[in-house]
Amino acid sequence: MKQIYILAVLISSLSYGQIPTNYYDSAEGLTGFALKTKLKSIVSNGHQARSYGQLYDGDGISGSNGYEDTHTDEAVSSGENYENDGTILDMYSENPSGSDPYNYNHGSNNCGNYSLEGDCYNREHLVPQSSFNSASPMKSDIHHVVPSDGRVNGYRGSYPFGNVNTPSWTSLNGSKRGTSAMSGYNGTVFEPIDEFKGDIARAVLYFAVRYEDTIDGYTSFDMFNGTNDEVFYPWAIAVLLDWHTNVDPVDQRERNRNVAAYAFQNNANPFVDHPEYASMIWNPVTDNEAPTAATNLVASNPTGNSVVLNWTAGTDNIAVTSYDVYKDGSITTSSSNTSITVTGLAPNTEYCFTVYSKDGSQNTSPVSNESCMTTLEGNTSSNDLFISEYVEGLSYNKAIEIANFTGSSINLSNYSIARDRNGSGEFNPALPLTGTLESGNVHVIANTQAYQETLDRSNQTSDTDAISFNGNDPVGLFKNGVLIDFFGEIGGADDFKNKTFRRKAAVNEPTTTFNLAGEWDEYETDTVTDLGTHTLSVSVNVLNETNVTLYPNPVQSNELYFNSSPPLNVEIYDITGKLILSKNLKNSSKSIHISDLNTGLYIVKMTSDFGVQVKKLIRQ
Repeated sequence: MKQIYILAVLISSLSYGQIPTNYYDSAEGLTGFALKTKLKSIVSNGHQARSYGQLYDGDGISGSNGYEDTHTDEAVSSGENYENDGTILDMYSENPSGSDPYNYNHGSNNCGNYSLEGDCYNREHLVPQSSFNSASPMKSDIHHVVPSDGRVNGYRGSYPFGNVNTPSWTSLNGSKRGTSAMSGYNGTVFEPIDEFKGDIARAVLYFAVRYEDTIDGYTSFDMFNGTNDEVFYPWAIAVLLDWHTNVDPVDQRERNRNVAAYAFQNNANPFVDHPEYASMIWNPVTDNEAPTAATNLVASNPTGNSVVLNWTAGTDNIAVTSYDVYKDGSITTSSSNTSITVTGLAPNTEYCFTVYSKDGSQNTSPVSNESCMTTLEGNTSSNDLFISEYVEGLSYNKAIEIANFTGSSINLSNYSIARDRNGSGEFNPALPLTGTLESGNVHVIANTQAYQETLDRSNQTSDTDAISFNGNDPVGLFKNGVLIDFFGEIGGADDFKNKTFRRKAAVNEPTTTFNLAGEWDEYETDTVTDLGTHTLSVSVNVLNETNVTLYPNPVQSNELYFNSSPPLNVEIYDITGKLILSKNLKNSSKSIHISDLNTGLYIVKMTSDFGVQVKKLIRQ
């Protein structure tokens, strides 16, 4: 995900390694089995099958430690916290309300033989592997293959999940096996404790989506009815939806696990990210109820070509799935989030924005409040992509950052990077870039064996020649095979070894003329603090100190004074870039009442006919 933060007249963008924000965009507006089939395509595309052994520790997988990342008892930011002792989180032995009956540590106590609970742990297939003949990739799919006590796993066997009427066996944490309490099935079922019923239900629902094309043959599992669309018998889908929706809804621990699972095998469980999908597929209803309007729409953080919008979400009887953003009465874009950066705007121009909430049935809410903002003067755009950061660290810790400040989205398929080995003047085979890069954002390419902190900030990884450069290998950015930007010096001098270089904020264009002192700032070995971000200065006419001053600064009173002959427009921003106060001062005695400003640091932008001045203000 990339997020953009703007401080006064600066633009920044930040990228995190996680499930892409547009991962489910192609499913928007679908319901029923059409939605299920589209989700199958989404979660299959890019899914990398892993070995059975890699589940334990992710051995050989860049950026993943397998179960150590997905199933560890550790603190979460919200929801239920357990012991937080770093042991294996086993849904069949965890006691949410007290001490666990036993624990396992990652890397030890793998089964092996067992006779009692607590002897050892192994891997539990929530959809029994006997139903799919232990075939791959189902056998090692981390979304439904989980660490489990060996004895409890054996007692569960291949029985379906369901509500137990009379238990014949109960585990030490309360999971039980016994006769079915559900109408429509009279056999034996296995019932986990309430705390994990939703986790298990969502794993089984995921399996039904991911393996839609072959699941009609997995009928030895009593929950499956031999179809590709419905998949489940009525009693089975009824209990799964109940566990998913009512008994154990998605929590933060499961969201964290989904992100870690994506890092392991490059796909996600859609029912964790979008719980509403389950009912939309298996219990669709005609929905004529429109969402409520989005509220508290605020336009802020203006630049010369962009404005940031934030709003409070609308509500819906099922779920709000997207928001249509209107600019001056015409639709300009859509977003599934409650914030967006609108780009491609003209400098020094007022724009007014509104937002409409929409649900999966395309019902549309009333309009939100209107929020208007004037873009800044000056030029904040470039004519093409350019290299914004170069990381040549220890070992394989190498990365290249590419920035887009063109004002438009760029399809990266026309771009590539390559290295000139030892500065010989000839470039080795190029690495094509992938994806789409939004204006104001960056694209980070990292070596697959780079440090984890670097990988976490990357958008693309590779172990090819282009991203295997050393300090004496210049790196070029190419567009349609033509060199447009360049870092390094011809001749092979090892001047850039074990260093990070970041493009200066005043540079906004690519160039094939390398100017280290004029265009780059140097940082220590393996510095990646700002990798995934880049700041571009806004070009403006700067006011002289003699044209305008503000006082007192620091200010303790509730009045801030300005000394300026011509009329003055004053804007005060907080440190996140949010506009707090704006006022036009036309009288010869100019002041602003600031009793609403809390103690802290602010940015004051002062604009007159002579230009713009930006100053820090300390509120005491």
